[in-house]
Amino acid sequence: MSYYYEQHKPRKSGVFSTLIVAIISAIIGGIIALAFFPYFYPQIGPPNQAAPQGQVQPPANPPVVFEPGDNPIIKIADTVGPAIVSITNIQKGTSFFGPRSSASAGSGVIFNSEEGYIVTNYHVIDNAERLIVNMDENRQYEAELIGGDARTDLAVLKIDAPNLPEAKFGDSSAVRVGETAIAIGNPLGEFARSVTVGVISALNRELTVQSVSGQEITLELIQTDAAINPGNSGGALVNPRGEVIGINSAKIARQDVEGLGFAIPINDVRPIIDQLIEKGSVSRPFLGIYDFTEITEKMSQWYDLPVGIHVGGIVDGGPAEKAGMKVEDVIVSLNGVKIETINQLYNFLKDRKVGDKVEVIVVRNNKNITLNLTLGEMPSR
Repeated sequence: MSYYYEQHKPRKSGVFSTLIVAIISAIIGGIIALAFFPYFYPQIGPPNQAAPQGQVQPPANPPVVFEPGDNPIIKIADTVGPAIVSITNIQKGTSFFGPRSSASAGSGVIFNSEEGYIVTNYHVIDNAERLIVNMDENRQYEAELIGGDARTDLAVLKIDAPNLPEAKFGDSSAVRVGETAIAIGNPLGEFARSVTVGVISALNRELTVQSVSGQEITLELIQTDAAINPGNSGGALVNPRGEVIGINSAKIARQDVEGLGFAIPINDVRPIIDQLIEKGSVSRPFLGIYDFTEITEKMSQWYDLPVGIHVGGIVDGGPAEKAGMKVEDVIVSLNGVKIETINQLYNFLKDRKVGDKVEVIVVRNNKNITLNLTLGEMPSR
């Protein structure tokens, strides 16, 4: 045999080995393909194929189909929306050309369908000659003002109309930050029952605003980012259960601010509207002082006065005068409760009623003086 033949002749064992490797590779490739085939082509194959015995078949994931009734916002718009009305405030005035009328608009919430009672903001109805409630394009009613309270910016109207809808009040103390909030009102006075959605951004926000009488008042409000625009005032802030949790009242409107709307908590609204229905005004206790100023820590150092409430004026014949209080006194304590801010003074009085006895400590000429005072009733305006 030649060398060439010995080196290059076919080897039976090599062919056999190659054949075995090819067969094994084909088998492994087939197994891998079968294993991964469903992941690449899940739509192919018999539906609902039973899993081999002893194995658990993964659940099917059909696409979720929402029906209109599944959306709570739609349900709320359908049920609460009809109880939200538009209120037109018609005022008479004069101009260079003679008498004229002007009109402004806001919103209201029907909360008693049998009596036709509607709650709204005081600034919506202030100085009105006539008040018109618009249910829809075909139903308009003259409204009677039952009572209003500038300090809380609330008012109650009454209309005489059949088959009125009614909104249900909820519990604002149960509201949580982050909860869905739905605002319903009539922005700009023309887009009736507009629905905007957001969340409860914060609770117990103290906001100081100027009342219609020009006095600055501080309110504790619910903050929301649901859009509240001019004309929404007096409308409803609603929770996901379709309950009114607040009366939309204010919005911070600046170019650098967005999503800051505020509503009066419904738990604060209830006692006010009860008093307005009962007697047309709110009975609120007062000390009989005015032009009072908050003495801060810095002011205390500057003017050598104690921290507290500086009395600038005394109402003639009022509770403070009868108790012996003097102008320039600084109130530092009421019934043993330290009073350092005007909000603390208001919060103290909020929990009292007309006729309550109060022990007042004032500082006069650097001396503490104790006065016994009986709370009187604050004038309505």
